[in-house]
Amino acid sequence: MYSHPLVVEKLTKKFGSSKFLWFGKQSFTAVDAISFYLKEREILGLLGPNGAGKTTTIQMLLNTLTPTAGSISYFGKKLSANPKEALRPVAYASSYMRLPSALTVRQSLIMFGMLYDVPYKRLVHAINERFLAAFNLTHIIDRKVSFLSAGQTTAVLLARTFLVDPSIVLLDEPTAALDPESAHNIRDFIREQNKQRGVSMLFTSHNMAEVADLCDRILVLKGGRIIADNTPELLAASVRVVRLQLYIASGDIMMRAVAFFKEQALTHTVEGQSVVVNVEEQKIADLLSGLAHQGIVYTQIAIEKPTLEDYFLTLSKGA
Repeated sequence: MYSHPLVVEKLTKKFGSSKFLWFGKQSFTAVDAISFYLKEREILGLLGPNGAGKTTTIQMLLNTLTPTAGSISYFGKKLSANPKEALRPVAYASSYMRLPSALTVRQSLIMFGMLYDVPYKRLVHAINERFLAAFNLTHIIDRKVSFLSAGQTTAVLLARTFLVDPSIVLLDEPTAALDPESAHNIRDFIREQNKQRGVSMLFTSHNMAEVADLCDRILVLKGGRIIADNTPELLAASVRVVRLQLYIASGDIMMRAVAFFKEQALTHTVEGQSVVVNVEEQKIADLLSGLAHQGIVYTQIAIEKPTLEDYFLTLSKGA
């Protein structure tokens, strides 16, 4: 009996290079012995700065890239032993994929479904009853995919991914090319597939608000290694700096406040009658006490907690 739908153990990918032969053969480790799992009905985020190893990891999960070492198992079946059988319940979508240009949207969906051995009548019914409205495809269903916009192409790619009723879906920046309304609808559909149909998902995106909204847990890659495995809330809470916004009506008092923040070496910005200052959470009380001691008064105060985006920016800066 399998422990989780997807189990990855000590997965490693090294690339060799003979570009500089006089220095001998060089090698680069893109993914460095990572281990993780995807639970039943979980949406697992995979985050990291550019070059962290996300794309290489996904390529190995899809068997389009052979690992240097380690193992990948889907529902207890080793990918290396029987790729076709192991990947049968797995589907993949990326906003960077392309569709066969000679086919219509309908033909593209049906062809993809039949590659997964889904009966023709079942495909047609699913397209008409579930996917036309969910992905806003009704008006383009018989249009050639070569005439689709980037957003429409992404919607078709996502529709065909879920059309085959997969148990696991790997989603690589699925909403990158979509307008805000379409992206919102896609997120709702992803949630519905996860909650009602029990689809487990591995999800990558550079939209941190989207990741925080959808993902139950997040793996953070950096330099080919997993450096964090936690919920979006706890990752955001690990950032100690908060944004403190003070509303100050008097121009003279604003100038004194700015001088005080400079003296304390605190990062701050002035926006009209408000000043936003970055401060460590445990030092807020001392800061407010210092402002009071200087006779700097404010009419309103707001404290903005760190977000997942703050965590990611901190990570990207090497902190």
